[in-house]
Amino acid sequence: MTAQGIKRKLAAILSADVKGYSRLMGENEVATLNTLSAYFQIMTTLVQKHQGKVLNIAGDNLLADFESVVDAVQCGMEIQKELRSKNAELAEDRRVEFRIGINLGDVIREGDSIYGDGVNIAERVQSLAEGGGICISGTAYDQVENKLGLGYKYLGEQAVKNIAKPVRVYRVTMATPVAHFMTSEKPSIAVLPFVNMSGDPEQEYFSDGITEDIITALSRLRWFFVIARNSTFSYKGKAADVKQIGRELGVRYILEGSIRKIGNRVRITAQLINATTGAHLWAERYDRELNDIFALQDEITQSVTAAIEPKLVEAESVHFQGRSPENLDAWDLVMRAVASFWRMTMAESEAAINMLRLAVQRYPNYAPAQSMLSFALLVSDLVGWAPAGRPYQLAAELAHRAAELDDNDPWAHLALGYLAFTARQTDDAVREFQRALDLNPNFATAYGYLGWAVVFDGRHEEAIGYFQQAFRMSPHDPLIAFFYAGMCAAHYFARRFDEAIEWGRKSIQQRPGFIPGHRILCASLAQAGRTEELRTAMARVWELQPDITIAWLEEHVPYTPRAIAHYLDGMRKAGVK
Repeated sequence: MTAQGIKRKLAAILSADVKGYSRLMGENEVATLNTLSAYFQIMTTLVQKHQGKVLNIAGDNLLADFESVVDAVQCGMEIQKELRSKNAELAEDRRVEFRIGINLGDVIREGDSIYGDGVNIAERVQSLAEGGGICISGTAYDQVENKLGLGYKYLGEQAVKNIAKPVRVYRVTMATPVAHFMTSEKPSIAVLPFVNMSGDPEQEYFSDGITEDIITALSRLRWFFVIARNSTFSYKGKAADVKQIGRELGVRYILEGSIRKIGNRVRITAQLINATTGAHLWAERYDRELNDIFALQDEITQSVTAAIEPKLVEAESVHFQGRSPENLDAWDLVMRAVASFWRMTMAESEAAINMLRLAVQRYPNYAPAQSMLSFALLVSDLVGWAPAGRPYQLAAELAHRAAELDDNDPWAHLALGYLAFTARQTDDAVREFQRALDLNPNFATAYGYLGWAVVFDGRHEEAIGYFQQAFRMSPHDPLIAFFYAGMCAAHYFARRFDEAIEWGRKSIQQRPGFIPGHRILCASLAQAGRTEELRTAMARVWELQPDITIAWLEEHVPYTPRAIAHYLDGMRKAGVK
């Protein structure tokens, strides 16, 4: 081929081969070849479905190219999902598991064949994947990072054969988008619930409150990546394997400890652990009078930051407003309410709201009581627990009052953003959610609601990035069903109805009575033409909301004018009149 005849192109390359191919062939050549033939047919069909082209099948290897990295990764995910299902029908020692590698790079095309480093890197990346798994290069990751509801674990720069420079490699999360995440480039930490050593179950709220305040203080430091309270509290009462928790949450450090409260004195022990090695980096014990509790929280936070990076303490103080000793009684009451609220049941929500009402009545100048009551009322309404009348007016008054008392309260701005969202005021909602994130850069809930605000405005790809950030910061969040429903809406507006259906199912599995999740799932099923599944899903919607009509949706569901037409089209196809 002459130099003038060389044709180059930028392509997304998918390379797949079989883990343990030699063993499988040695043990049963005929059975292996029959399975391979069937699997290659499945893979070829899926490549074509995702606008790709199979270029070569040789031995145990398949090579394909795509115009889009997104298509290549989605195809790889679907291949592994389908082959896992097929492998489940085989004896364990006869299963044929493919490793998949994907790269975006320059290639040389000659007829139906392609050559060059773009292909070689895909093959080398593939060799780093696990059986049944997918690895992608850094160039591919840069294209899909915020476009698919997937997790990615950074494997570092890898020196690979016959490639001059190391290649960035990421492992794609296969099981669920919220498990096993890429470690943040910032110092990343998870604060496990401090253990109540008082022997009094009634003091659980106190140790939980101390833990939550330490998380909040760390979260406000911009150089930290902090896992949200709602996810670390999923480990409460469980034996702590810090290495496993570090892997599951994608963090470098774990802070754990215990609290013993006796009379007016409190003893707190805390230790900081390297989650990768298990090494203890710092430990301390504090004995204090109870009225020193806020200063003690700051002292622990400063000690933790100093143990990770001494310069951090010099750069910024961790003292915040509303932490004076005279507010201890107000803090105590709010922490009791928060402990109840995050159990996310109707009874616990009602108990929390009653306690927060009492806190607002007793301490009218304590901003956290106002903002948390506003937020609790809004969430209670969202999941269908609020009494008739929709509590927006009271929630709005509380949120505005909290912001007046303390404009640096992120929960106040979260509530104000949600109120603007329900009024279809997207710009105002985004501004308030961004303000909450400016105050607390690790505010997972604010990222989730920001995703809701923009997806209801039809900005689906932007929304996916925000939801992914919420999942990363709080993979076990009690509100995660809401954000799964948001991901369903995002893929719905992107016309990726199969993906939308998967996220919609996740939402209602997490919270079976969450009506918005059921509605967007039905719209997705209708657009995908899944008649039988739709019939069952709509029966559940009519059970939960017998009076649902298109007119009701137009009035109450806060899609903006640019987005609502497509949503209503799906609901009409689902059978809503």
